[in-house]
Amino acid sequence: MATAGHLISNNLPSVKQLQCFLAVAHELNFRRAAERLRMTQPPLTRQIKCLEAVLERQLFSRSTHDVSLTDAGRALVITAEKILQQLSELKTDSLSSEKTLRIGLTRTMNFELIEPVNKQLSKLNVGDDVEIPNLTSAQLLQCLTKNTLDLVLTGEKGAGHEDIVQYRWVCREPLLLAMPAMHPASLKEKVSLADVCDLPLFWFARSANPSFYDKCEGYFDQLQFPLKRVKEPDDSLVMLTHIARGKGVALMPQSKCTFNQEGLCYRELTDDESQTLNIDVYAATRLDEKREVILNAQDELCNNRLPD
Repeated sequence: MATAGHLISNNLPSVKQLQCFLAVAHELNFRRAAERLRMTQPPLTRQIKCLEAVLERQLFSRSTHDVSLTDAGRALVITAEKILQQLSELKTDSLSSEKTLRIGLTRTMNFELIEPVNKQLSKLNVGDDVEIPNLTSAQLLQCLTKNTLDLVLTGEKGAGHEDIVQYRWVCREPLLLAMPAMHPASLKEKVSLADVCDLPLFWFARSANPSFYDKCEGYFDQLQFPLKRVKEPDDSLVMLTHIARGKGVALMPQSKCTFNQEGLCYRELTDDESQTLNIDVYAATRLDEKREVILNAQDELCNNRLPD
């Protein structure tokens, strides 16, 4: 108990200070280290100064152009990595005893209507956290990196998480064209964007899913006709009502095309367009994930064959 009391009363380095120190030690650049930690540079600098004050040692040599580790800094790198690794293992061991998986599903799709995925999800003990209807793929990936979710089903691979997140392909969700039933092209079984280029396309903000947005925009850039885009309403039912009145069209995941209204219809895209205009669904986990229950869940979800 005496040892515990000594540790409690001492002014010790915080976990945040050690994380900030390692980021700067690896980058040898305060700006890049701040970006890596998703914080601004002034608070990062304060964390380092506080750590140096607690340890009563200078950890970095700084000049106008360079940052380098002192001898004390180099020694601390090894110790700090060991401490943070032990804390990480402590957290993993604690979580491994939990039977409930924290799985997040992108709101972009209705997984209950994607039979292969729904079948696998029903086999997993996912608890109450499986229903997260108000999060985009980008927001789910943020939750994953912050360890508030264990596994997420996301539309396309997210950008900017390559050093934290690993992806495995689950399935491909077709896009359908929501269009006015009064439009002449509605008489076709499969419709191309060229068939409805007289109407604007309701389109979303890139921030919701940058990878999917860029994938589609890359295809739009190759079209031989102008494609007018208008901001889609926050409420999808409002958007579909506008479409039923002839005010535009929208590309929607097949599993979300369940709302029926007079004047509204859904059509498949032509074969050429459907090859690109689709959503690849991935099961994402953290790169350092080692818990069997989560890796097994990912295996269960990813037993489909990637289409050619």
